Amino acid sequence: MGGGMEEGKGVAQDVQIKAVDMDDALRDQAVSVAREAFVQKKVEKEVAQYIKQKFDELHGANWHCVVGKSFGSFCTHETGNFIYFYMNHMAVLLFKSG
Repeated sequence: MGGGMEEGKGVAQDVQIKAVDMDDALRDQAVSVAREAFVQKKVEKEVAQYIKQKFDELHGANWHCVVGKSFGSFCTHETGNFIYFYMNHMAVLLFKSG
């Protein structure tokens, strides 16, 4: 975890939504911000930090983000503020809690 990502990430990403509890506009914004993050950052931790900070700025504090290839999770989130998706082979979990 936290290792470097493959070259070429962020160019043509295949997005697969696995679970979502947010409106379409917020979902699209989450995917868009994740695309930006994968283009600009090279390490999973930095990608997650970028997404979290962007959503804190845009939608208020207490967003949480996990990015990686192999992790499990259980989280409690505010209604309408959760998404879990894959971009290529990288999982993105983004939710607001607290």
